[in-house]
Amino acid sequence: MADAAVPSTGAAVADWDKVVGFGVDIPFVRHLGFVLTEFAGGKSEITYAALPEHMNSFGVIHGGALMTLLDVSMASAARSDTPEQGVVTIEMKTSFMHPATGPLLARGALIHRTTTMAFTQSTIFDARGRACASAMGTFKFVRRPPASISTD
Repeated sequence: MADAAVPSTGAAVADWDKVVGFGVDIPFVRHLGFVLTEFAGGKSEITYAALPEHMNSFGVIHGGALMTLLDVSMASAARSDTPEQGVVTIEMKTSFMHPATGPLLARGALIHRTTTMAFTQSTIFDARGRACASAMGTFKFVRRPPASISTD
């Protein structure tokens, strides 16, 4: 994914934040180049085109990048009904099923929600539609801190 597609400063960041639905700039997510394509009704979809520096020594996408994609897709699914709230990961269980290469699609789903917790799952698919990794996660809903006001 081209860096030009991901704004990094000023008003462009606000537009990027609206697209990804987080309401805040998450530098690591921006660095990886995740693109949120669905964010509604307890569902999320995120595409990811890994860069060479995201590979492991076997030439496939590093498990840490995959776990981040799973985490972000589950958090997005959890927040899709209440985007004004934040979530923090409480626990996550991941299974790696197939080496991940090429463009990827993560599909997240909110399985159950309480007032304070969300129970989610996500699967990453490669371009052939093969499941590469899946996860289940528990998230806690939190209020977002007020935006900082610059005194500059």
